[in-house]
Amino acid sequence: MIRLGVLGSTNGTDLQAILDAVSAGELDAAVAVVISNRTGAYILERAEINNVPAFFISRKGKKREEFDGEITAVLKEHGVDLVLLIGFMRILSPEFCRVWQDRILNVHPSLLPKYAGGMDINVHEEVLKNKDTETGCTIHFVNDVVDAGPILIQKKCNVDPDDTVDSLKTKVQTLEGEAFIEAIKLTQLKDT
Repeated sequence: MIRLGVLGSTNGTDLQAILDAVSAGELDAAVAVVISNRTGAYILERAEINNVPAFFISRKGKKREEFDGEITAVLKEHGVDLVLLIGFMRILSPEFCRVWQDRILNVHPSLLPKYAGGMDINVHEEVLKNKDTETGCTIHFVNDVVDAGPILIQKKCNVDPDDTVDSLKTKVQTLEGEAFIEAIKLTQLKDT
């Protein structure tokens, strides 16, 4: 069984998909800990509802390396094998990327390399503005170059003429949960 650590700054919609897959026996994994850099992030409440240890770690007044070091300490304390970035609105330090090399997965709400560096609804706004006919999500390994790590999985959906930013976000988030579950399974196969 793989032990997952989750870093998130937002609602953690993809976390729920992973927790549901674990409880259904679809995923041989346990979410060991959830960490957020925002006190009001619903991902912390979502963790607590599901009996997962949840921690807020403040970034205030700390250098990036110090903040990332505190996160690493909590992840190691909880025996984490794989780190998932689910709406984590921070750039990780090169040191963190080195310590967790090939063990950090990020979800990006586009078909990378398109819209690399973009976040959340800004990506969906760009998709609509550019009249793209398809979009989706990408699960990729994280390295010290933003959104440039090796791609593990991409899932696609059509952009319909009547799509809005919100409807596109909903479509893509549904794909993200599925993609994370597949990506976790792939990393388990790689380790066997």
